[in-house]
Amino acid sequence: MLVVHVHVKVKPECVEGFIKASLENAAQSIQEPGIARFDLVQSQEDGTQFVLEEVYRTTEATLAHKETAHYAKWRDAVADMMETPRFSKKFTQLS
Repeated sequence: MLVVHVHVKVKPECVEGFIKASLENAAQSIQEPGIARFDLVQSQEDGTQFVLEEVYRTTEATLAHKETAHYAKWRDAVADMMETPRFSKKFTQLS
C-alpha cells in the first residue's frame, strides 16, 4: 500500500471552510475502490496546519483519485484557502 501525507497550511480565517470541504472530499474518496483510508487530521499545536492521510491500494489509484469530480471540486474550493502551497510525502506501508 502507498501512504501519502498531504501537508496543508490554511489561512486562519479559512479553517472552518477548509475542514468542511476536506471532510466532504474524504467521505467521497473513501468510496473509491483504490482507497483504503482517507483521513483529515489537524495539528493540536497550530489549528491552521492539517494533514490528509491517504492510503492507496496501488500507485494507479492515486492517479484515478485525481480524475474524480470530488477531487476537482475540493482542489478548486480550497486553492485560495491555503497560506502556503500544499506538499506531499509518500510512504510505503510496512505492516
